[in-house]
Amino acid sequence: MLHDRVMIKLDQDAEERRSTAGIVIPATVKMANRLVWGEVCGVGTNARAVKVGDKVLFHPEEQYEVEVQGQIYLVMRERDLHAVATQASEHGTGLYL
Repeated sequence: MLHDRVMIKLDQDAEERRSTAGIVIPATVKMANRLVWGEVCGVGTNARAVKVGDKVLFHPEEQYEVEVQGQIYLVMRERDLHAVATQASEHGTGLYL
């Protein structure tokens, strides 16, 4: 990856979800402005806040898609990410904005 670009693999759970009442919502139902979680698979040299393996929250629409060895990834700028969740709690809670 170059500059501040980040390559993200979508979570498999992003396709089908369950409501609080237990109703299964299929992947074909689209919600406006829904943010999703994904895993960072590659970062550019100028990316400062994320590293490979981090879980990130972002808006998947209007992002560039790339297929590598049959797997679909999204490529976006680091500034387009909304939140990062890491295993290491260096910022207290492990989730920082």
